[in-house]
Amino acid sequence: MKDLYSLFLQHTTITTDSRDVPKDSIFFALKGETFDGNAYAKMALEKGAAYAVIDEKEYAEEDNERLILVDDVLETLQQLAKYHRVHLGTPIIGITGTNGKTTTKELIASVLKKKYNVLYTQGNFNNHIGVPKTLLQLTKEHDIAVVEMGANHPGEIKTLVEIVLPDFGIITNVGKAHLLGFGSFEGVIRTKGELYDFIRELQGTIFINNDNPHLLGISKGLKLVKYGQKEAEHLLVKGELIECNPFLKFQWCSMPDAQPVTVQTHLIGSYNLDNALAAACIGTYFDVPTKDISAALEEYSPSNNRSQLTVTEDNKLVVDAYNANPTSMKAALDNFRLIPADHKMCILGQMGELGAVSEEEHQKVIDQLGEGGFEQVWLVGENFAKTHHPDQYRLFANVEEVKAAIATQKPQGYLILIKGSNSNKLVQTVELL
Repeated sequence: MKDLYSLFLQHTTITTDSRDVPKDSIFFALKGETFDGNAYAKMALEKGAAYAVIDEKEYAEEDNERLILVDDVLETLQQLAKYHRVHLGTPIIGITGTNGKTTTKELIASVLKKKYNVLYTQGNFNNHIGVPKTLLQLTKEHDIAVVEMGANHPGEIKTLVEIVLPDFGIITNVGKAHLLGFGSFEGVIRTKGELYDFIRELQGTIFINNDNPHLLGISKGLKLVKYGQKEAEHLLVKGELIECNPFLKFQWCSMPDAQPVTVQTHLIGSYNLDNALAAACIGTYFDVPTKDISAALEEYSPSNNRSQLTVTEDNKLVVDAYNANPTSMKAALDNFRLIPADHKMCILGQMGELGAVSEEEHQKVIDQLGEGGFEQVWLVGENFAKTHHPDQYRLFANVEEVKAAIATQKPQGYLILIKGSNSNKLVQTVELL
């Protein structure tokens, strides 16, 4: 590892895609279900890579020192990232959660950037490959890093935190998602709680939503920095919703004596208040001035199909089509129901990875829709087709059928919620509406 790290310091660009090989980069030949990166290692060198890391002997060449043979390429990538992280010693905030972790990560980074040079996870590179690639972008110039970690199976957060070695941690929330992988809601809590377990052993610091009983229930023995909407002792930051019409407006203050400050965001959904308060709490903890925290929260504009308002010639769209699970679906519908509009419509895609409770959870969505008074409801996917639903709700097998329906008779004059798991590809409907 010491020798490989020496090479990395000379060639700091890492790639795992043989189609994108920057000059003098190091190519890591990862394996997938349908590909073996080892087969593309020589091609990567020909395209300009300085070295290629492989783990299949048949692709090694005795006279080619640019092909580096290791036992396991993925494990080597992860251990190199950990080695680099330890070498630099940069303070790191680790973030996970069922919902809101990407938005919260973006908000935290926006706030901290007002005072510090911040490295933070780009997009949703929050898995066993994305996390080490993020860490390998750390430089001596960075003051702090915010690293997002995702999971859909038990033990995954434990694996990631042992690479990241975070000094600080935050779990945004725990909800019903990936139940097929976790087995139960309790399994979700245990897995997300692996971040707390690591921080507890390290004697680090946790930022926690004091209003969340599930998180408080697993926080024993931790040093807690608290934020919330409800009155409580030892809060660092307290916030209060003003309105969400459609954008979130709230006030917040650092406790106990600061005067409340009003913030008008570009975020849709009252559920984003907790995410904003998390960022305000972390900014306050790291001595970012209150006015700069508020400015960062006001300036941030989502651009990743999460709680995003899109206005077209014919409609206004609330686009939340990146992900969906029972918790986020309920929150989105609750919020959408409260936004004033003369004509409302929902286009909802089915939720995945729910296992044995899939039918029950999709029926709950149908029941909640019935309380909303929406003029039109379009449902996409076979999981919705299995529910008991009103006859006027339209069912579609896939996004192609939805696109065909829009082409035949485009809805006009509506406020439309577009919500579903990314696999539904509902984002393709945005430009048509």
